[in-house]
Amino acid sequence: MKTISNPNPALWETLCARPSMDTESLRGSVQELMQRVERGGDAILKELTSTFDKVSLDHLQVRKAELEAARVSSELSAAIEVARTNIERFHQAQRQPAEVVETMSGVKCWRRGVAIQRVGLYIPGGSAPLFSTVLMLGIPAKLAGCKEIVLCTPPNDQGEIHPAILYCARILGITKVFKLGGAQAIAALTYGTESVPRVDKIFGPGNQYVTMAKMLAQQSGVAIDMPAGPSELLVIADRTCVPRYVAADLLSQSEHGKDSQVVLLSDSRLVIEAVQRELELQIDKLPRADLARQALKNSIAVELGSVEDCMRFSNTYSPEHLILVTGKNDLLQEQLINAGSVFLGNFSCESAGDYASGTNHTLPTSGFASAYSGVSLDSFLKQITFQEISPIGLQNIGPSIECMAETEQLYAHKNAVSIRLSDLENI
Repeated sequence: MKTISNPNPALWETLCARPSMDTESLRGSVQELMQRVERGGDAILKELTSTFDKVSLDHLQVRKAELEAARVSSELSAAIEVARTNIERFHQAQRQPAEVVETMSGVKCWRRGVAIQRVGLYIPGGSAPLFSTVLMLGIPAKLAGCKEIVLCTPPNDQGEIHPAILYCARILGITKVFKLGGAQAIAALTYGTESVPRVDKIFGPGNQYVTMAKMLAQQSGVAIDMPAGPSELLVIADRTCVPRYVAADLLSQSEHGKDSQVVLLSDSRLVIEAVQRELELQIDKLPRADLARQALKNSIAVELGSVEDCMRFSNTYSPEHLILVTGKNDLLQEQLINAGSVFLGNFSCESAGDYASGTNHTLPTSGFASAYSGVSLDSFLKQITFQEISPIGLQNIGPSIECMAETEQLYAHKNAVSIRLSDLENI
């Protein structure tokens, strides 16, 4: 990690920029691929799977027998059950009962959450098959009551899906699982094919191709959870931190891939130096050390004058994950504006949120935390508003509606009120 000392605030925006990529070229290639899927359906999906995943498939959907045969160790099964219970508990608590509000006498308004009927879940399955994402997306989808849940995840070169992904899908009751990865999976969910159903909203993280495909899906009328690209983590640490814990957290995100980014902010040069030493001590012990080292080349450690300055820098960066390990965590929380998910204190490791604490790990990246929230139960619901107006209510609110409609020269709007008020006057 490159260390930067007390940069001018005018440079913060530049320092917060993520690793750049040729988005126009990416957009063109992904758009072409998606158009091929739209025109060619299953045949093109099989051709693309052969090209990118190096396997020829007779059928795209995971057969019932294959799903039922998926097994994991008793240790992993128990761990998954802990995670499942916590995720269900946290997301179940997000339910909000419909509350009727009488905005004025005789005028009642309320809203009700209704499940999105058809949702698509994208589960990355390359070098790190993210079966935990099945739980993070499948559980709130089930709690919301989505009628059709379609799961896509790439196969290995033997045409197989990682058993933990299938196991998690099975215990959640997700039966429509397809051996599809990358932008072609997003295209299939967007347009539908002979075997893959079209969905109303697509969820899930992925690489730059998946993210671009999701962005393009919106142009075809399919909603997405958020732009979710390469993983990132920002840590604000002062002298109360344990440097080896901080280093371990930075490496936990670095190992996702070479395009991941981590940032360390501190008001102490000694803390930064201690964390840098720990990074070198720990990185060689990781099986994915090469990926982590490449990610660290895109990462920075920044020394600032105070932890308050660190929080201002963090709000500019808008991190996917934010860890606060300072003696002023309560104060910094009040100053927090932009972050996907926040972890407080030396023992709140980011890995807890990735797996089993209960919060969702599908979060906005690349600065989108300034405008987007992470996935929640609400992500799988539409909020439909209702209103009921009594005769007295219309008499109370009607003149205001008539005045406003006439001012906008929308006389049919005014008349819809006037004819009713006239009838009420004649009763």
